Order: sequence, then C-alpha cells, then structure tokens
Amino acid sequence: MRTIAVIGLGGFGSSVARELTEKGVQVLAIDRDRAQVDAIKDSVTHAAALNSTDEEALRAVDIQSVDVAVVCIGKDIEANLLTTILLKKMGVHRIWTRALSPLQQEILKMLEVDNIINLEKEMGSIVATSLASTNITRHIPLAKGHSIVEVQVPAEFVGKTLRALDPRNKFNINIVAVKKMVPGINDQGERITEESIEDVPKPDDILEETDRLLIVGSDKNVEKFANR
Repeated sequence: MRTIAVIGLGGFGSSVARELTEKGVQVLAIDRDRAQVDAIKDSVTHAAALNSTDEEALRAVDIQSVDVAVVCIGKDIEANLLTTILLKKMGVHRIWTRALSPLQQEILKMLEVDNIINLEKEMGSIVATSLASTNITRHIPLAKGHSIVEVQVPAEFVGKTLRALDPRNKFNINIVAVKKMVPGINDQGERITEESIEDVPKPDDILEETDRLLIVGSDKNVEKFANR
C-alpha cells in the first residue's frame, strides 16, 4: 500500500490528506500547529505535530520511507522551500510542492521537484474556461493546451447519434463518456433525477438535451465544439 506524507494542513492540505485516505492510501499528516493535527488525526493513518524544517523531527516519523511527500505549506514560503530542500536531501522518493508565486515556482524547478502544484494558476484556467462558454460545466487541464472537459450537448446535436456527429473527424476531439440524467423514485416516493454515466458510449445512441459529454482534446477544438 502506498504511503504519502502531506505536510501543511491548511484547507488544501487537509483536503488532500482526507481524500487520499478515502482512496485507501496510508497518509502521514504533518503540521507544526497542534490544533491542525488534532483536527485531522482521526481521519488519516498517522498525524504528527512537528516543524518540517527540522531534520531530526522528520527522521523520527520515518519521512524518508514514504512513497511521495506533498508539501502543501502555503503562506510561509521560507518553510515551504526549506522543507522541500530537506526532503530532497533526505532522499524522499517523490516530492510534490505547492507554489504561490512565479519566483517560488522557478526555485522549485531548480530544485527539480517531481511536480509543482500551482493552485492559483490552475483554478484561474478552470474558472476562465468555464465562464467563457455556457456549455462547459467542468474543466480539468491535462497538459498545456489540452484538457478533459464536461460539455452540455450543443442544441444542434440533440437527437443525433455519435456516429452521425463523427467527433474525431469533424472536430478533432474524442468523446470518452456520456452522462445521462435518469428519472427515478426515491424511498419516500418522490420523483428524482439520478446521474448515470456511459463510459463506453455506443455510436448509435441518440444524444438528449440533458446529456453531458466528457471530451478529451485541445482547448481550442473543445471550445470550438462547445460554443457551436
């Protein structure tokens, strides 16, 4: 089982730690603030209150044995960088570090961390893309200029099949799944609508007005399709 250390238990770090635990990962949660540690200790495998810039303290929790260390320290840039440098020195296998500024990002690149987490930049891209089109409901960047996007079926394609749509040849995109809204009745006898996903959509299935398409492609081609 993978073991991941999450260092810095603010809103972002705590969310990462809890989500990883729910996915079956062993999580070592670390923060120098005892209150932050106490708040999460029952939701993770192990939690420790310590200064992550103290090598002896990190060795005491066997940090060098984790598969990945995620440095989520936000406002204290010095602690963020010193912790990252110390983890590199100690030979931690993989390191992901949060960056809050372009300068910090450049320093982390020089330190050759495995992944730089730039929440502000990524969230800005997600929000801007969603706002730019009324049809785009979700947006996940994959690489520069490419994304997975959830798109409400454009009006002109309602009633057509994926075969007739021919997204690969006509739009240079791939429709990898279709979300459908299925009517039903709950335990109280009330009419409800549940979400169902077809992760292997059939070419002759007819697209309905309430369907949402999960699309992979370049941002330019996806936006062109979504905005028709």
